[in-house]
Amino acid sequence: MAIFQLQITLPDRPGSLGAVASAIGFAGGDIRALVVLRSEGGKGVDDLTVAIPGSDPADLLGVLGDIGGVEVLSCTAVN
Repeated sequence: MAIFQLQITLPDRPGSLGAVASAIGFAGGDIRALVVLRSEGGKGVDDLTVAIPGSDPADLLGVLGDIGGVEVLSCTAVN
């Protein structure tokens, strides 16, 4: 499994984080850590540490990009 640190923005409304968690699970990922950094302008900014099968985060980024209002600001491999 590969581990990635993601920073995302998502709508600051009920259910948004649940949709993100479900999408990560759909992509075969496992959330290892989550930090809510801030909320501003109707959007939340979160840091997520996610373990995924393989070493290519393309599927993970694809399913997250399909969620309305979610934007991946950064994705960095963790050694």
